[in-house]
Amino acid sequence: MRCLLGLLVIAGAALGADAPELLQKARAVAKQGQLAEALKLADQAVAADAKSAAVVQFRGELHETLGNHEKAVADFSQVLALDPKLAEAYNRRGSEQFKLGKVAESLADFDKFLELRPREKPGHWKRGISLYYAGKYKEGKEQFEAYEQVDTNDVENAVWHYICHARAASPEKARAALLKIGKDQRVPMMEVYALFAGKAKPADVMAAAKADDLPAAQLKVRLFYAHLYLGIHHDIAGEPKLALEHMTEAAEKYRIGHYMGDVAKVHLDLLRKEKK
Repeated sequence: MRCLLGLLVIAGAALGADAPELLQKARAVAKQGQLAEALKLADQAVAADAKSAAVVQFRGELHETLGNHEKAVADFSQVLALDPKLAEAYNRRGSEQFKLGKVAESLADFDKFLELRPREKPGHWKRGISLYYAGKYKEGKEQFEAYEQVDTNDVENAVWHYICHARAASPEKARAALLKIGKDQRVPMMEVYALFAGKAKPADVMAAAKADDLPAAQLKVRLFYAHLYLGIHHDIAGEPKLALEHMTEAAEKYRIGHYMGDVAKVHLDLLRKEKK
């Protein structure tokens, strides 16, 4: 029934609907989960009015959701050519640039976004990650320190602060200045925190991730985060073989749809380049 509805909407759109009407229909179809059909309608809407920032922005968001990163970047660039003050287009393009491994470009977009929306800076953890991969460790450390204003129970923030500090100074200094957190409810994040604090072993992280009898989808998420942060731990410790093994598991076998899944892929690509 849903497929039939989508086809009927698209057929109706082809009979001369204007861009606002096509956009409205595309949004409705997208809400039903029919993203391919929504994209066809969005293409028609752009063809009807390529100078509508709202229309092009929506198509870019669809490409983003569908994993069409290069097309998403192209659309967000078109949006910004139409209206350079649309902050969210910079933010979204920055994320897509990062997913393509274009770290410097992602950072430039995030910085432009924050020029337009400075109040968002403390919570912009994506910018902190781009700073790390851009080799701007001191700025990255400061970004993750600022995130404490947003959440003091996030192990990941403490870990990224640690690795920025470790690169800028040393693992010993980073461990001494490890951000204090409350309780991160996600398993095995507290074991990950203990690992970077020097109070746990990699085996403890894996044991916690596998401790419960979980549905496959939930276990996958746990194992993704376990392997991601074990890979990062070994990388910082100067153990490239183990770093590569764990990051391969995170980025390929257990990769999740969250932005951190893309972080794992970017990190893995860098490890493989270093190996060559």
